[in-house]
Amino acid sequence: MAASDQANRTDPPRLPLLTRLIATGLFTGYSPWASGTIGTLTGVLIYAIPGVEQPPVLLGLIVIGFFAGVVTSRRVAAAYGGTLTSTAARAKELFQPHSGHGADPSIVVIDEIVGMWISLLWVPKSLATVLFCFLIFRILDIIKPQPARLLERLPGGWGIMLDDVIAGAYTNGIFHLVWFIGGMLFPEFISHIM
Repeated sequence: MAASDQANRTDPPRLPLLTRLIATGLFTGYSPWASGTIGTLTGVLIYAIPGVEQPPVLLGLIVIGFFAGVVTSRRVAAAYGGTLTSTAARAKELFQPHSGHGADPSIVVIDEIVGMWISLLWVPKSLATVLFCFLIFRILDIIKPQPARLLERLPGGWGIMLDDVIAGAYTNGIFHLVWFIGGMLFPEFISHIM
Protein backbone atom coordinates (compact mmCIF):
# COMPACT_ATOMS: atom_id res chain seq x y z
CA MET A 1 0.00 0.00 0.00
CA ALA A 2 1.39 3.42 -0.94
CA ALA A 3 2.10 5.93 1.81
CA SER A 4 -0.54 8.34 0.45
CA ASP A 5 -3.16 5.54 0.41
CA GLN A 6 -2.30 4.62 3.98
CA ALA A 7 -2.62 8.25 5.09
CA ASN A 8 -6.08 8.52 3.47
CA ARG A 9 -7.34 5.30 5.03
CA THR A 10 -10.23 5.87 7.47
CA ASP A 11 -10.54 2.50 9.17
CA PRO A 12 -11.98 2.82 12.67
CA PRO A 13 -9.53 2.28 15.51
CA ARG A 14 -9.34 -1.18 17.05
CA LEU A 15 -11.58 -1.51 20.05
CA PRO A 16 -11.11 -3.96 22.91
CA LEU A 17 -12.89 -7.28 22.39
CA LEU A 18 -15.01 -6.86 25.54
CA THR A 19 -16.19 -3.40 24.40
CA ARG A 20 -17.29 -4.79 21.03
CA LEU A 21 -18.81 -7.91 22.64
CA ILE A 22 -21.03 -5.84 24.96
CA ALA A 23 -21.96 -2.99 22.60
CA THR A 24 -22.81 -5.30 19.71
CA GLY A 25 -24.81 -7.74 21.82
CA LEU A 26 -22.48 -10.73 21.51
CA PHE A 27 -21.68 -9.55 17.93
CA THR A 28 -25.31 -9.80 16.79
CA GLY A 29 -25.19 -6.10 15.92
CA TYR A 30 -23.03 -6.97 12.92
CA SER A 31 -26.11 -8.38 11.17
CA PRO A 32 -26.27 -6.65 7.76
CA TRP A 33 -30.03 -6.18 8.04
CA ALA A 34 -32.40 -5.29 10.90
CA SER A 35 -29.63 -5.26 13.50
CA GLY A 36 -31.96 -3.61 16.04
CA THR A 37 -34.46 -6.44 15.66
CA ILE A 38 -31.68 -9.03 15.90
CA GLY A 39 -30.39 -7.28 19.04
CA THR A 40 -33.88 -7.32 20.53
CA LEU A 41 -34.12 -11.05 19.79
CA THR A 42 -30.80 -11.49 21.59
CA GLY A 43 -32.38 -9.87 24.64
CA VAL A 44 -35.31 -12.30 24.36
CA LEU A 45 -32.96 -15.31 24.06
CA ILE A 46 -31.09 -14.27 27.21
CA TYR A 47 -34.44 -13.74 28.96
CA ALA A 48 -35.45 -17.28 27.91
CA ILE A 49 -32.70 -18.75 30.11
CA PRO A 50 -34.49 -20.29 33.12
CA GLY A 51 -34.47 -17.97 36.12
CA VAL A 52 -33.57 -14.78 34.23
CA GLU A 53 -37.21 -13.63 34.45
CA GLN A 54 -36.94 -13.41 38.27
CA PRO A 55 -37.13 -9.67 39.09
CA PRO A 56 -33.88 -9.51 41.14
CA VAL A 57 -31.96 -11.25 38.33
CA LEU A 58 -33.53 -9.22 35.54
CA LEU A 59 -33.14 -5.94 37.44
CA GLY A 60 -29.46 -6.76 37.99
CA LEU A 61 -28.99 -7.46 34.29
CA ILE A 62 -30.77 -4.21 33.39
CA VAL A 63 -28.60 -2.08 35.68
CA ILE A 64 -25.34 -3.75 34.64
CA GLY A 65 -26.34 -3.77 30.97
CA PHE A 66 -27.37 -0.12 31.07
CA PHE A 67 -24.14 1.23 32.54
CA ALA A 68 -21.96 -1.13 30.50
CA GLY A 69 -23.95 0.01 27.46
CA VAL A 70 -23.39 3.70 28.22
CA VAL A 71 -19.62 3.16 28.29
CA THR A 72 -19.23 0.69 25.43
CA SER A 73 -21.73 2.29 23.04
CA ARG A 74 -19.97 5.65 23.46
CA ARG A 75 -16.68 4.04 22.49
CA VAL A 76 -18.11 2.22 19.48
CA ALA A 77 -20.01 5.33 18.33
CA ALA A 78 -16.81 7.40 18.62
CA ALA A 79 -15.01 4.85 16.44
CA TYR A 80 -17.74 4.22 13.85
CA GLY A 81 -19.88 7.36 13.92
CA GLY A 82 -23.55 6.99 13.06
CA THR A 83 -23.06 4.25 10.45
CA LEU A 84 -26.41 2.62 9.74
CA THR A 85 -27.47 -0.50 7.90
CA SER A 86 -29.70 0.15 4.90
CA THR A 87 -32.81 -1.00 6.79
CA ALA A 88 -32.01 1.26 9.77
CA ALA A 89 -31.38 4.23 7.46
CA ARG A 90 -34.75 3.67 5.71
CA ALA A 91 -36.60 3.38 9.03
CA LYS A 92 -34.96 6.55 10.29
CA GLU A 93 -35.88 8.45 7.11
CA LEU A 94 -39.46 7.20 7.31
CA PHE A 95 -40.15 7.80 11.01
CA GLN A 96 -37.63 10.53 11.89
CA PRO A 97 -37.02 12.44 8.64
CA HIS A 98 -35.52 15.58 10.21
CA SER A 99 -33.40 14.00 12.92
CA GLY A 100 -30.25 13.22 10.93
CA HIS A 101 -28.45 9.97 11.62
CA GLY A 102 -27.01 10.92 14.99
CA ALA A 103 -24.24 8.95 16.64
CA ASP A 104 -26.00 5.61 17.19
CA PRO A 105 -24.38 3.11 14.81
CA SER A 106 -26.45 0.10 13.79
CA ILE A 107 -23.90 -2.33 15.20
CA VAL A 108 -24.65 -1.08 18.73
CA VAL A 109 -27.55 -3.20 20.01
CA ILE A 110 -26.95 -3.31 23.78
CA ASP A 111 -29.58 -0.56 23.96
CA GLU A 112 -32.19 -2.83 22.33
CA ILE A 113 -31.23 -5.70 24.64
CA VAL A 114 -31.64 -3.60 27.79
CA GLY A 115 -34.83 -2.01 26.45
CA MET A 116 -36.32 -5.45 25.81
CA TRP A 117 -35.41 -6.57 29.32
CA ILE A 118 -37.18 -3.50 30.73
CA SER A 119 -40.21 -4.40 28.58
CA LEU A 120 -40.32 -7.86 30.18
CA LEU A 121 -39.72 -6.85 33.82
CA TRP A 122 -42.57 -8.07 36.09
CA VAL A 123 -44.28 -9.64 33.08
CA PRO A 124 -45.48 -13.28 33.33
CA LYS A 125 -43.12 -15.40 31.24
CA SER A 126 -44.99 -16.97 28.34
CA LEU A 127 -44.69 -17.05 24.57
CA ALA A 128 -47.72 -14.74 24.21
CA THR A 129 -46.40 -12.11 26.62
CA VAL A 130 -42.90 -12.14 25.13
CA LEU A 131 -44.28 -11.84 21.59
CA PHE A 132 -46.59 -8.98 22.62
CA CYS A 133 -43.77 -7.09 24.35
CA PHE A 134 -41.35 -7.76 21.48
CA LEU A 135 -43.73 -6.29 18.88
CA ILE A 136 -44.69 -3.24 20.96
CA PHE A 137 -41.06 -2.54 21.88
CA ARG A 138 -39.88 -2.72 18.25
CA ILE A 139 -42.64 -0.31 17.18
CA LEU A 140 -41.85 2.15 19.97
CA ASP A 141 -38.10 1.85 19.42
CA ILE A 142 -38.57 2.79 15.77
CA ILE A 143 -41.03 5.69 16.22
CA LYS A 144 -39.39 6.96 19.45
CA PRO A 145 -42.27 8.70 21.27
CA GLN A 146 -41.26 11.58 23.53
CA PRO A 147 -39.24 11.86 25.66
CA ALA A 148 -37.30 9.10 23.84
CA ARG A 149 -36.59 11.29 20.81
CA LEU A 150 -35.41 14.12 23.05
CA LEU A 151 -33.21 11.86 25.20
CA GLU A 152 -31.64 10.29 22.11
CA ARG A 153 -29.90 13.65 21.55
CA LEU A 154 -27.92 13.39 24.78
CA PRO A 155 -24.20 13.00 24.16
CA GLY A 156 -22.30 9.74 24.03
CA GLY A 157 -23.74 6.51 25.32
CA TRP A 158 -26.44 8.24 27.39
CA GLY A 159 -28.48 9.17 24.33
CA ILE A 160 -27.94 5.77 22.74
CA MET A 161 -29.21 3.95 25.82
CA LEU A 162 -31.93 6.21 27.19
CA ASP A 163 -34.26 6.27 24.18
CA ASP A 164 -34.51 2.47 24.42
CA VAL A 165 -35.03 2.66 28.19
CA ILE A 166 -38.06 4.88 27.50
CA ALA A 167 -39.34 2.53 24.76
CA GLY A 168 -38.97 -0.39 27.19
CA ALA A 169 -40.74 1.46 30.02
CA TYR A 170 -43.62 2.40 27.69
CA THR A 171 -43.87 -1.20 26.47
CA ASN A 172 -43.98 -2.47 30.04
CA GLY A 173 -46.67 0.05 30.94
CA ILE A 174 -48.74 -0.82 27.86
CA PHE A 175 -48.48 -4.53 28.65
CA HIS A 176 -49.66 -4.05 32.23
CA LEU A 177 -52.52 -1.79 31.13
CA VAL A 178 -53.68 -4.31 28.52
CA TRP A 179 -53.27 -7.16 31.02
CA PHE A 180 -55.31 -5.30 33.65
CA ILE A 181 -58.12 -4.26 31.30
CA GLY A 182 -58.10 -7.65 29.55
CA GLY A 183 -58.27 -9.39 32.92
CA MET A 184 -61.38 -7.40 33.80
CA LEU A 185 -63.11 -7.84 30.44
CA PHE A 186 -61.90 -11.28 29.34
CA PRO A 187 -60.57 -13.08 32.45
CA GLU A 188 -60.75 -16.60 30.99
CA PHE A 189 -58.93 -15.59 27.80
CA ILE A 190 -56.20 -13.73 29.70
CA SER A 191 -55.67 -16.59 32.17
CA HIS A 192 -55.49 -19.03 29.25
CA ILE A 193 -52.71 -17.16 27.38
CA MET A 194 -50.66 -16.23 30.44
